Amino acid sequence: MDEEYDVIVLGTGLTECILSGIMSVNGKKVLHMDRNPYYGGESSSITPLEELYKRFQLLEGPPETMGRGRDWNVDLIPKFLMANGQLVKMLLYTEVTRYLDFKVVEGSFVYKGGKIYKVPSTETEALASNLMGMFEKRRFRKFLVFVANFDENDAKTFEGVDPQNTSMRDVYRKFDLGQDVIDFTGHALALYRTDDYLDQPCLETINRIKLYSESLARYGKSPYLYPLYGLGELPQGFARLSAIYGGTYMLNKPVDDIIMENGKVVGVKSEGEVARCKQLICDPSYVPDRVRKAGQVIRIICVLSHPIKNTNDANSCQVIIPQNQVNRKSDIYVCMISYAHNVAAQGKYIAIASTTVETAEPEKEVEPALELLEPIDQKFVAISDLYEPIDDGSESQVFCSCSYDATTHFETTCNDIKDIYKRMAGSAFDFENMKRKQNDVFGEADQ
Repeated sequence: MDEEYDVIVLGTGLTECILSGIMSVNGKKVLHMDRNPYYGGESSSITPLEELYKRFQLLEGPPETMGRGRDWNVDLIPKFLMANGQLVKMLLYTEVTRYLDFKVVEGSFVYKGGKIYKVPSTETEALASNLMGMFEKRRFRKFLVFVANFDENDAKTFEGVDPQNTSMRDVYRKFDLGQDVIDFTGHALALYRTDDYLDQPCLETINRIKLYSESLARYGKSPYLYPLYGLGELPQGFARLSAIYGGTYMLNKPVDDIIMENGKVVGVKSEGEVARCKQLICDPSYVPDRVRKAGQVIRIICVLSHPIKNTNDANSCQVIIPQNQVNRKSDIYVCMISYAHNVAAQGKYIAIASTTVETAEPEKEVEPALELLEPIDQKFVAISDLYEPIDDGSESQVFCSCSYDATTHFETTCNDIKDIYKRMAGSAFDFENMKRKQNDVFGEADQ
């Protein structure tokens, strides 16, 4: 371990593993350590099921009805991948896809007035949806056509909208869309967590809706993918990748000290030895003095013996409850996967409800989501603090990631990865230079 590295990475959460993989592929010498004996840090998958009960101090352990403990892989922080989104592009770029199998998530739903509806995102679906009346449907269809044709480099497609200056609120007004439609467009298609986006320039929102539609077009059922055996497979895929490129991985390795000289990181001390480095990447748990608390997330893992009602018996889906529908500031998310993804025993489903905490009674806040899941066989409640770095790391060369938020997709995590990469390398991480693989890695045949 007494060696010189370009980059040392502490923690094997997804953010850290992807950065470690990208750095290795780019020719950097990387040492990657984790104090835990398992991969994934905060975002690990827990198996067998007995381990999950222990982790949540449920000493009686799982009942017989839960099947074999080994058949369970329960993600502590479940998130889906957008089929055309940034994480898939990172996976393609680093070729980690060869270690993973993905399955399309069967449906995306949105909550309105106590019921759930399929999210309409194509013209055909919009016209068939029960979410809107007939005239509203026509206006929404016009809006979708506008978004699909919109090209920020071609003013002919703007229809009087200025991408940099027109607010999204004004775009909705232009198409005369009602509040319910605005709710599901902003929260279930553009995937915003709050309504702050309404008064910002519309380009970002239009691009988010395009990403959703393009991801959906790729596989048809929903725009989301999820790896077989759970998200714990992702960090391990990146660990393998890093090893191929000469990176070194060490699990179960305590970090005693991060060594600084003149305000800059020079190495990491572990069990009496020092590994030297020029740059350090880590999650907030390794540098408590360099982060601040930015809020809390509540996640309730629910084991069910049935699919969610009104989802057409889907064996995997996402349900978004827009904040307006339940008088909140931030959305509530439900993400459901099942035995079809090799993460639960036969006939069992895992649904996780999550949201940003707003009150002193977080469990009450997710009640609208839990009502959709009844009856629930077993609940595991986790309330986590959200941390973010105090500075950008340019002085110290210590680059700390943000905690994982309440959303059920990886786009916000990818923004953090790109941001850290830019600060470390001095230039943006450019997907556009990547050679797209000739055949689609997810194999159309097995969908």
